[in-house]
Amino acid sequence: MHFSKPLILLAGLESLAQAAIFSAEADKDPSVWGRPSTSSPVVVASEDKTHRRVVRGRFRSRQTGWNPRADLAGPLKEVWDHTLETYNNGQVFSFKNYGWDQLEANNGALNYCVRWESDTLVSQAKRDEIATVVNQQYQKWFNYLYGYDGFPYTNISVNVVGWAVKDKSLLEGSTDGLDIYTDVDSEGIPQCAESCGRFFNQGGDYSGCAGGAARHYDQSLWLTDGMGGGAGGDWGQRFGTEYFLQTLGDEDIEILLHEMGHTFGLDDFYDWKPTGIKSFVMLAGAARGVTEFDGWMLRNWWYELSRERGW
Repeated sequence: MHFSKPLILLAGLESLAQAAIFSAEADKDPSVWGRPSTSSPVVVASEDKTHRRVVRGRFRSRQTGWNPRADLAGPLKEVWDHTLETYNNGQVFSFKNYGWDQLEANNGALNYCVRWESDTLVSQAKRDEIATVVNQQYQKWFNYLYGYDGFPYTNISVNVVGWAVKDKSLLEGSTDGLDIYTDVDSEGIPQCAESCGRFFNQGGDYSGCAGGAARHYDQSLWLTDGMGGGAGGDWGQRFGTEYFLQTLGDEDIEILLHEMGHTFGLDDFYDWKPTGIKSFVMLAGAARGVTEFDGWMLRNWWYELSRERGW
């Protein structure tokens, strides 16, 4: 679910002052993904379900307007109606840091910083692979937007611009082109500099960032040793280091794709399901990859939000 305020307080996010999107607490339960429990659970505060918040096959041919298949139209309307009823006390569009807003601010690009909450050494080749995979996974979502209903971008660039680590010695090989941080959050967890993060500077003022606006990051890829599930929001995505390294070669990285959906406003479906739709990636554990239904939920967001924002 998503909330108008950070009611789910992930370890290391308690100090974030801005309202944020958060995935449901259940996302962090390894069992919903068909994975064994971790011996190092991530502790979170209890979740208040009364304050949920929303916004709203790959299609390469240009399409205009709202025209899903007939068998998807009804379930999609259920999803959007549920969004309007449960997100942000009915103020769906008042939040201004959805992934959509980040794309608009960056003219069709997203910058990442990796939070490496691990003592594992990571080679230059592995860092390059991680950057490549994050871009590839996001494209599985963006392929549903390219050419659709005036979406203005045809090749969204997803770039890793920095890493946060406990010690720079964990990064083997050259780090040219990357900003390396040893900052920590209030829990002592490696964190990329707040002065460079969009979450902390939603007005776009990066004057305190050493590299300026060009080196800011929009989202964090937060990799945590021993985490069996995941979490996601406007701030980025978080899940287990071990899980990610084991799935880097997979066509679809299920938890990452699911949490990326949250960044763009898509909801969880732990407490209800749209009529007749049983397999889609935003229903945790039900599909490995982004389905046509997921793609149309994303398109619904663009269709509604772009008109509201005047994009």
